Amino acid sequence: MSRIGKMPVAVPQGVDVAIKEDQISVKGSGGNLSLILNALVKITMEDGKLSFVPANESREANAMSGTFRQLVNNMVNGVTKGFEKKLSLVGVGYKAAAQNNKLNLTVGYSHPVNIEMPAGITVTTPTPTEIVVKGADRQRVGQIAAEIRAVRPPEPYKGKGIRYSDEKITIKETKKK
Repeated sequence: MSRIGKMPVAVPQGVDVAIKEDQISVKGSGGNLSLILNALVKITMEDGKLSFVPANESREANAMSGTFRQLVNNMVNGVTKGFEKKLSLVGVGYKAAAQNNKLNLTVGYSHPVNIEMPAGITVTTPTPTEIVVKGADRQRVGQIAAEIRAVRPPEPYKGKGIRYSDEKITIKETKKK
């Protein structure tokens, strides 16, 4: 049985949770998020806490209860605190500039790379070699950060490229004669 699915999700003050027959929506100071419900999970709200119970005793229902609990917990955390991913650029002449909802990357190609940010996601550049992606939806923040990293992933010989700020790159030794 899923142990994470048994723990209730506490709904903080200022967050509104609406459970309809086909979706759950969470509204807070950070924005609005919604999720389509699964028939294998029953969601109930009591005393400011959301409980997730499998609809039957199947293995899939058990797994989905834990999955839905964590997805809703991420939604509640997203609309209260938000999520952020930090990336750093390593390389001579590598730099980033954020303007409005666009990110302009100069990472060693013959042309600058422009990435358009979707609604709900903000990108800032505290320094020319740092990028911070923020938003309420954890999945979208991670996806945008992965797309930015994929423009120039770190290479294993010099370590040049775009990497997550907490990522460790193992530098390979070059060929010897």
